[in-house]
Formats: sequence, structure tokens, C-alpha cells
Amino acid sequence: MKRGFTLIEMLVVLAILAMLLTIVTPKFMHMLQRSKETSLRHDLLTMRDAIDKFYSDKNRYPDTLDELVERQYLKAIPPDPITERTDTWVITLPPNIDEQGSVFDVHSGSTLLSEDGTPYALW
Repeated sequence: MKRGFTLIEMLVVLAILAMLLTIVTPKFMHMLQRSKETSLRHDLLTMRDAIDKFYSDKNRYPDTLDELVERQYLKAIPPDPITERTDTWVITLPPNIDEQGSVFDVHSGSTLLSEDGTPYALW
């Protein structure tokens, strides 16, 4: 007599796997989004710290983010974790027109909302 699985046994196993996947997938997607938000917070903190150190050393703000890399305040411009690109960062000009330089602050270029409902562009 040949031993094997019947079609019904296979369908039951597949149904159980499908049910488990429907439970696990939303949690995985939530954790993926959360990790991107954590990475964005860290990248913003690092770039803002580099801008502050540049200002402290040179008594002016950098003209571009690339200048922070050229002067070795950053190893590289990190990609925005939300847009996954390095050219979408939004630069804020210094509030005082008399200040030299163009990069006072940096924000994400994403138009999406975070999990807490705030736009990434305001972080």
C-alpha cells in the first residue's frame, strides 16, 4: 500500500498556512514601517548634528548637503528611508537673511503621513 497525503489533508494544511499568514503579514508591515521611521529620525538627527558642527567650526551654514560630505562632516548623504532616495531631502534656509549659507535644517521630502498622523516633512 502506498503512503501519501490526500488532497483534503493538503488543502487543510494550506488553509492553516494561509490563516497564519493573514495574521502575521500586517504585524510585519507595521514593523517595517516603524523601522523606516526610526531610521528617518536617526538620519535627521545625524544630519542636523553635522550642520550644527559645521556652523560651530566655520561660523556659517553649509551651502549644500554635499558640502557636509566634502568637508567630512558626513561620510555620505543618507537616503531618505521613506522615499529611498538621496535627492529628496528638503532644505530649510536660515531664518536670518544675514546668515551665510543655505542649509539651516533638513526634512524628509516625503508627502506621506507617519503612523502617528504627522507628515514626515515636518519632522
